[in-house]
Amino acid sequence: MVKEWHCNIIRLPFNQDFVLRGRQGRSGEEYQKAMDQVIYWASLFGAYTLLDLQWLGSDVVYGGDRNFVAPLPNSESIELWITLGRRYRDEPAVLYDLFNEPHDRLDDDPFPLNKEDGSKYPLHQKTVTMKEWQPWARKLTHAVRDENPNALVFVSGTNWAYDLRGMPMDVENLVYSTHVYPNKGRNWPEAFGNLSRTKPVFAGEFGGTDSPDDLEFVRRLMRYMRELEIGWAAWSWSDEPFLINGSGPTAFGEAVRQELSSIQQEPEGLSSRERSSEQVPFEDVEHLDRIV
Repeated sequence: MVKEWHCNIIRLPFNQDFVLRGRQGRSGEEYQKAMDQVIYWASLFGAYTLLDLQWLGSDVVYGGDRNFVAPLPNSESIELWITLGRRYRDEPAVLYDLFNEPHDRLDDDPFPLNKEDGSKYPLHQKTVTMKEWQPWARKLTHAVRDENPNALVFVSGTNWAYDLRGMPMDVENLVYSTHVYPNKGRNWPEAFGNLSRTKPVFAGEFGGTDSPDDLEFVRRLMRYMRELEIGWAAWSWSDEPFLINGSGPTAFGEAVRQELSSIQQEPEGLSSRERSSEQVPFEDVEHLDRIV
């Protein structure tokens, strides 16, 4: 995949509960070893792995049509990032995406929002703004960097990660991550483009169906990101909107593959154990938005 599609970053969604406790007879250590394998394989072909805290668990539904994506992290997310920061302390091919998509509680989500100090917001509060999200982002960044001071950390926006207004934070060497889909509209400069002119911005997700309108959206977005030197990871290999089907790339996937092929690539062979000098240095963090 990395070689054929000319990727140099793989975003790896994972489940917090599986890392800490395992699942279906498999231990947390076994789950972590499976992550190790993906990281190693990607590094052999010159790609970084962006660890994406996608789900807190698989048994709690946060409203909607079986929505398993929580609005905010929970107290175990701190333990999680301490664990992974320690595990990959000497692994320069690993990057850290703190929390997938901070968002308002859905109308039928029965659970109160979590505060970073272990308490809860009042049950009637549904909105998640930078006021609620940034304290979490700060705490989780510290959790990673207490174990791995050189960790390169990605912080999503609010409104399902789309909106980066209110950033940057008063924390050094962060990459700000947006998720861009057709239903979010076209206010890209306000949501993330303007920030990218002064801080590293990365599109952790974007995508669309194979409809003509969505394909035009995808192509226009990729042009915009190229103009601003915003790196990206397209969604998804295994979920809608699909990059591939049983016979090869979807129309959306083919548009992504063509864009990747047109971008100059890093040299192959980023074996992090053997080439530790390849770690993205903090002094070059503003150039991370050239990674795609």
